[in-house]
Amino acid sequence: MPDRLPALDAAQLYGEQPSTPMHVGSVAVFERRSDGFDFDTAMQVIAQRLDYLPRYRTRLLPVPGHLAPPVWADDVDFDLGYHVRRSALPAPGSDDQLFDLVARLMQRPLDRERPLWEAYYIEGLEGDRVALVTKAHQVLVDGARTVDLAQVLLDEGTADRAQVAGEWTPRRMPGWPRLVTDALTDAATKPAELVRNVRFLARDVVSGLGRSARTAGSFAAAARSATAPARTGPARRLNSRVSGGRVFAGVRTDLNTFSRIRSARDCTVNDVIFTVLTGALRNWLESRGQHVPPSASVRALVPTAVQHEDAEFSPAELTTSRLVPYLIDLPVGEPDPILRLQHVAHEMAEQFGSDRPVTARTMVKMGGFAPATMNALAARVAGSLPRRGFNVLIANTPGPQESLYAGPGRLSAIYPVLPLGRDQSLAVGVTSYQGDVYFGLNGDRKAMHDVDVLADMIEESLEELRGNKW
Repeated sequence: MPDRLPALDAAQLYGEQPSTPMHVGSVAVFERRSDGFDFDTAMQVIAQRLDYLPRYRTRLLPVPGHLAPPVWADDVDFDLGYHVRRSALPAPGSDDQLFDLVARLMQRPLDRERPLWEAYYIEGLEGDRVALVTKAHQVLVDGARTVDLAQVLLDEGTADRAQVAGEWTPRRMPGWPRLVTDALTDAATKPAELVRNVRFLARDVVSGLGRSARTAGSFAAAARSATAPARTGPARRLNSRVSGGRVFAGVRTDLNTFSRIRSARDCTVNDVIFTVLTGALRNWLESRGQHVPPSASVRALVPTAVQHEDAEFSPAELTTSRLVPYLIDLPVGEPDPILRLQHVAHEMAEQFGSDRPVTARTMVKMGGFAPATMNALAARVAGSLPRRGFNVLIANTPGPQESLYAGPGRLSAIYPVLPLGRDQSLAVGVTSYQGDVYFGLNGDRKAMHDVDVLADMIEESLEELRGNKW
């Protein structure tokens, strides 16, 4: 049977526009090249890890006449040198210069004629550091058969996996007669699938994705809520029509600060993180001269992995079927940071209800850097819901607190990069690693030209919350 792209993924793929590329990325910063993590070594490590990711050597073949969704087929011309590229900043390059380069790399769509991923080895960072920027299309990462490259790239030690890449021989790529025959066979044996394909693949019904998503299990409640427009007022600034340009900023904060506030206020670290983001958004809106009334809120889409009360969460369950797209109203109108935290904690508890989010300890047991895969799945969830149902996508996934390595290179920092929807000018990825909390802010260059200001206000908002007497 052909390895066919699911109809919903195909509809998202066909609905992709040059201004809204649908890839998810990460910015991994490593210690000095003197430790041995040079470009050739990075190439070797990635080549080894592709043995764990066979789909990273496949490309999508469209079916003539759109009789069915495209199929995955081995790329007989696979060229690792095309997918892993070398770049450099003018030494000594700053983090801000790195983030500017990341924005330019992320705004470029992936080549549909090749496997849907790229990686960039970037030299010249001050402190003799290097960065590895990865990006993969969200239809490539399904969590079941394929995880994100960043997850398998990173290990707890420098020699946890085999150091020799295996031999790979591509299978012959099917021609159009085979593609058509397989599509007709599927239609004959699965008539319901044919109806679904026609519904999803017609370009003029791509706008109905939200309605279709509402038929799927755990998406139902959130999608019903998402049919109502997101709050108006100050929040509408986050729903500008997206251009083709991007800006990116990363923020590194101390996890211990979040933990101390959590203990003092009897809440969760997640509550504190979202309160800090709420305060930063409030201050950013005011910095633009926007009046923020006390009742103002920003609606965030927060895809969250949940686990059953009496069952352990396994790596095989790391799929969109286990992600619930919660809609959280962030009280940006509340001037008092402590009351802001109380509002957020109450909203979180009310939204989650009896659902139990997957714990950081469980996520760490999945190996590698699971937040990278979770971010890709969160982007898939966001793409399934009505665009006007929320103002900003926020994905928060805890990561490991022990050192991780890519070959001999020790990871020192990592920032997630989430894609933008057509009417969402900001997406925020949050993760933790080795005692720090990292925020990755991906914004539209026109609507969010001052994303660096918002980044600074995350630190100010955390300090404001910490500065209150406990």
